Amino acid sequence: MTNLAWNIERVLPSAIADLHKLISIPSISSMPEHDGDVTACRDTVAGLFRDLGAAEVKFLDGGGKPAVWAHFPGPEGTPTVLLYAHYDVQPIGDAAAWTSPAFEPTERDGRLYARGSADDKGGIAVHLAALRVFDGKPPVGVKVFIEGEEEVGSPTMPTLLDRYRDELSADVYVVTDSVNWEVGKPSFTTSLRGVADCKVTVSTLEQGLHSGQFGGVVPDALTALCRLLATLHDEAGNVAIEGLHQGTAPDLDYPLDRLKEETGLLDGVSQIGDGPVVQRMWFKPACSVLAIDATPVAQASNTLIPSARAKVSVRLAPGQDPVAASDALEAHLLKHAPWGARVEVSRGQMGAPSAISLGDRAEAAKAAFREAFGVDPVEMGCGGSIPIVAEFADRNPDAMVLVTAVTDPNSRMHGIDESLDLGDLAKAALAETLFLHNLA
Repeated sequence: MTNLAWNIERVLPSAIADLHKLISIPSISSMPEHDGDVTACRDTVAGLFRDLGAAEVKFLDGGGKPAVWAHFPGPEGTPTVLLYAHYDVQPIGDAAAWTSPAFEPTERDGRLYARGSADDKGGIAVHLAALRVFDGKPPVGVKVFIEGEEEVGSPTMPTLLDRYRDELSADVYVVTDSVNWEVGKPSFTTSLRGVADCKVTVSTLEQGLHSGQFGGVVPDALTALCRLLATLHDEAGNVAIEGLHQGTAPDLDYPLDRLKEETGLLDGVSQIGDGPVVQRMWFKPACSVLAIDATPVAQASNTLIPSARAKVSVRLAPGQDPVAASDALEAHLLKHAPWGARVEVSRGQMGAPSAISLGDRAEAAKAAFREAFGVDPVEMGCGGSIPIVAEFADRNPDAMVLVTAVTDPNSRMHGIDESLDLGDLAKAALAETLFLHNLA
């Protein structure tokens, strides 16, 4: 065991204990009733890096939920590395569906279960462990940037990057917020899809009507909305919105039996879309209906409802302009309104996709992860969106942006029983430590 590996074993228990502490704070950024928890989590994160001996810790405020920034100066002449993660989390969904309470970290069979364990408080734990190995005096300059609104699309990130240009400048950016190829096999994410979403409201009547008296003569809004949403895909399940870009996937096999196991696809339910799995997941647009507002079943009556609303999200392939995609989504919804129904579109989140080149420091990163995991990292895409990646790359064209992970395909980020593999957490922390060492 190398000295750095031994030191990871030494500091890992404290990093996991702090991860438990962070997980226990329900920092759900999308729900105003949790604003106090978001603030508490922010303060806790700041305190952890302050206790580590950072030369400076402060909040970066762009008008939204402030980020935590910490600085650990390195020896003169060494590069500066910015370590990124986020402390906000998604809502938990049906609390009763969790095997253990969502905000009570629970270890089972080598995994840590809780909301935020994988996405992305585990990333914070990796940064804490790496810096503790060096006792807060890393061999390169380190800036830590822990965001508080990633799960709502990082809406104030451009303002933060403009307002704090010096604080957020670096030679290398390490974004620990993606997904590994599988347990025990790390990845470098070299492409990410973007996102454009909206709320669409369909109205057909001035007021509700008796369904027996007028059904079959005038349309109800919910049926009209369902017909409109059905036009978003063709019969095979490909996105039918005109004008969206698609890219070319790498030659990487994603076995169908693995896909079924990871997704929990029910027997008899087919996949959607055409082309290889990695093409559909990483380099083609995807469209999902995330929610519908209408009369709940428990309150249903024999009434034709006058208005119904849905939230629609489109994931964007690398190379797609998110504004153009939002335009295309709105145009499609307005064009395909059935029966002359009135359609109103309210645009929401937009985030750019990314295509990332690892650059000259790639070998230093590959060597670190190879030593930590015992296998070479897989260069892969990711179907999700991390808006900060495109911002870092566009604003710092000469810098390396390395997108890594503590999660695996079974981590169920955003879902019920979110978890991370504790063995991979240790390996990710060692890999980051070795990378900082190699850069020096």
